Amino acid sequence: MTSTVSDTAPTRARHSNRAPRPNTVLVVGAGPGGLAAAMLLAKAGLDVHVVERKSHVGGRCSAIEEQGFRFDLGPTFFLYPRVLERIFKLIGRDLRTEIPMVRLDPQYRIAFGGGGELNCTPNLEQLETEVARLSPTDAQNVRRFLDDNRVKMEQFRPCLERPFSGWRDLIRWQLIKLFPTLRPWASLDAELGRYFSDERIRLAFSFQSKYLGMSPFNCPSLFSILSFLEYEYGVWHPMGGCAAVSEGMARVAREMGVRITLNEDVKEVLFEGRKAVGIRTQSGEHRADALVINADFAHAMTKLVPNHLRRKWTDEKIEKKKYSCSTFMMYLGVEGRFEDVPHHTIHTAADYVNNLTDIEQRHVLSEDPSFYVQNATPTDPSLAPPGMSTLYVLAPVTHQHPNVDWVKEAPAFRAKLLKQLEKIGLGGVEKRIRFEKVVTPADWEQTYNVYRGATFSLAHSWGQMLHLRPRNRFDELESVYLVGGGTHPGSGLPVIYESARITSRLLLEDFAHDAEWLGAPGAAELPAPVAHW
Repeated sequence: MTSTVSDTAPTRARHSNRAPRPNTVLVVGAGPGGLAAAMLLAKAGLDVHVVERKSHVGGRCSAIEEQGFRFDLGPTFFLYPRVLERIFKLIGRDLRTEIPMVRLDPQYRIAFGGGGELNCTPNLEQLETEVARLSPTDAQNVRRFLDDNRVKMEQFRPCLERPFSGWRDLIRWQLIKLFPTLRPWASLDAELGRYFSDERIRLAFSFQSKYLGMSPFNCPSLFSILSFLEYEYGVWHPMGGCAAVSEGMARVAREMGVRITLNEDVKEVLFEGRKAVGIRTQSGEHRADALVINADFAHAMTKLVPNHLRRKWTDEKIEKKKYSCSTFMMYLGVEGRFEDVPHHTIHTAADYVNNLTDIEQRHVLSEDPSFYVQNATPTDPSLAPPGMSTLYVLAPVTHQHPNVDWVKEAPAFRAKLLKQLEKIGLGGVEKRIRFEKVVTPADWEQTYNVYRGATFSLAHSWGQMLHLRPRNRFDELESVYLVGGGTHPGSGLPVIYESARITSRLLLEDFAHDAEWLGAPGAAELPAPVAHW
């Protein structure tokens, strides 16, 4: 049923003595941020309608299901669960009850192309032993690194939990006082050099920059907190995969009264002047008081919003922004089990710096690509038929660029990756494949509506963070709000969920609804960290 425009505009709601009826909100996209926002806004009493163009929820955090095999389309690492725990707590639910999860040990294995491997365990004594096998002097600094980043995280956490609407917010936040801790002039690798001399150990605590689609040699030093979060709060596997989290959120949202319409492709955003009043899909018009955009930011702006309505984020300016890398994906349903291969394995190229230069600067395909494999079936047998396995294979590659024609390059790159799997003990995989799906950067762009196929959205350089990122209350247009990796705080599931809490609070305040229950920005009570094993 088509929504209608409420007569309770924000200014009227503030001054009217009569109780306004619930405001209507349209959420474009049923990805993680859109689902989290839908739950929070429904809890506040708003009439929420989520419109999703695919036949299933989750966006890039959804599942591929074929022939009894189930794969996560995108994220497979579930990190820092306390953010989503808080959201569930705010709506009166318990995350662990709704979506069972298992903490992994080891969290992952890193196989270094230059020699050696590291089983990254949350047991710190064992971790120190593992590090000592490669670099005895570096093992002494593991706890110092974690202790220092515990302080850094606590100091920077308010930034991740509050909106940044302009440079004045930076002054109010007193960012300059944190410069000695954040060291914004240093790269992530340089930051790790203060603790670890062996480049393999530095890589083990900095490869997480790939969660943002960036190189540790270009990524700001701030993001040393990513590896800290893994050891402090765990790497988790939701049973059924990360897609099960999205599916659980959608189930809870529906139970709360949220309408989720699938197979509904948004063709354009409807405006009256600069004010968004609804959307047009293939089934007609849907109108509402506010619009929450959870689609890929750059794609949504360039395809759904007229260019003349935007000033800071015109098509021309969006084109000039810096974007993350992309990923070449293989989803393999394979006969047999691989009990000796960890749940997560990262293999780094022998010349890792050159591999990253190929991706970020030369925009070509490497002869020796780094890659990641998820072998989740030993942890979660429900993901494959009996006696079978799911192998999720990912190689970071350049985003869409004229240097790479994926129609021509994909077959050879697939063959190269299958050969690379032998380096982590997965030999002879090709002859055992019973199901296969390949996704290239061209597919990310054309099938999944990801601008330039940059799967981690806008790059996370200092020039594209905080108030310089597209803002949660999108200041270019009226009644338009953003959630997801393209807005503040950034990419990655935990901060995408946090973007939903930030945005929901802004929207509720604008429409004169109580928002205090969402917690003060940067001061919300959080669950305690999980004890070390």
